Amino acid sequence: MTEMSLHDVIPGSPQGPRRRSQRAAEKRRKKRRRRTWVTVLIVVAVLGVATTGAWFAIRPVLAAFNQPDDYPGPGSSAVTVRIPPGATGSDIATLLQGKDVVKTAKAYLGAAAQIPASAGIQPGTYALKLHMTGQGAVQALLDPAARLVKKVTIPEGSRVKDILPKIASTTGLKLAALQAAAKDTKSLDLPAQAKGNLEGYLFPSTYEVEPDTTAEDLLRQMVDNTLAQLEKVGVAAKDYHRDLTLASLVQAEGRHPADMGRIARVLTNRLAKNQPLQLDTTVHYALGRFTVATSVADTRVKSPYNTYLRPGLPPGPIGSPGLVALKAALNPTPGPWMYFVATNPSTGETKFAVTEAQFETLKAEYNAWQKAHPGQ
Repeated sequence: MTEMSLHDVIPGSPQGPRRRSQRAAEKRRKKRRRRTWVTVLIVVAVLGVATTGAWFAIRPVLAAFNQPDDYPGPGSSAVTVRIPPGATGSDIATLLQGKDVVKTAKAYLGAAAQIPASAGIQPGTYALKLHMTGQGAVQALLDPAARLVKKVTIPEGSRVKDILPKIASTTGLKLAALQAAAKDTKSLDLPAQAKGNLEGYLFPSTYEVEPDTTAEDLLRQMVDNTLAQLEKVGVAAKDYHRDLTLASLVQAEGRHPADMGRIARVLTNRLAKNQPLQLDTTVHYALGRFTVATSVADTRVKSPYNTYLRPGLPPGPIGSPGLVALKAALNPTPGPWMYFVATNPSTGETKFAVTEAQFETLKAEYNAWQKAHPGQ
């Protein structure tokens, strides 16, 4: 009989179950290892997908960081941009970016910071270009040639019938539109004292007319300017019409600012004594003309503006007075004068008199000038 090795297992001995238990444990360990690798592979796959998605999500952001804030310039097609009153630098930058004039607001603001004059950019409508550099946009807004604006200057003493055609010929606004707007005085904020008559309320100055300015816009601005000037010199609201009327007479009679205070004093002295003003300029207004000579027949024209026949001030202004005339009417030069005569109409030289005899002397001087200058 062959001897058994000590390592041989006798069936039914205790070592049999132990071997089986070890094999089962080994199988379990292998399963666990397989599950672990599967889990790792799944995690890696998920992370790969997530990483790929994140890359696609952040790639545009990273690209944006690498892109310049400014266009290379100088710009392409034309574009019109309106800078509103009161716009700040940031407002302008945002507006230009929205119009695609500049690539970013940052580009404009950076350029403006380097150009101190940019703080003085005026409101208005400008002809710019698409895709400009920030610096190019700033420089364009500072260039008067880029601003789409027309200007009209209204001289002191102008009348409505002359103002409206001048605006039309200078700015391109239609005369018919201006005439229609002049009739709708409620829309122009004309004071009730004026009784719907715009004469005298279109302040003489230089006005800017933008492409989108309407006839009503411009006339309202002129009326507002008149009321602002009246307030500025201290005229009470209840006296607007009276003082504006008086100032219009001073403006019409005085060619030189140095004379206006004394002319205003003559008028107030005569009004205080209830004497007719006897002004040729009011008669000429009634007759619808500008002239120097006044005939006896002219002084008899039936009109509330004939100050030869009607005492006191005329019903309203006879033109648009300027600031100097307004100030003179409000604060006449102290003095006893009751008369004045433009003894030399060609130069506008005016002399003043207290008595009627002095006045007759000045009239003779004027008549001599007329004789020497027939037809003028």
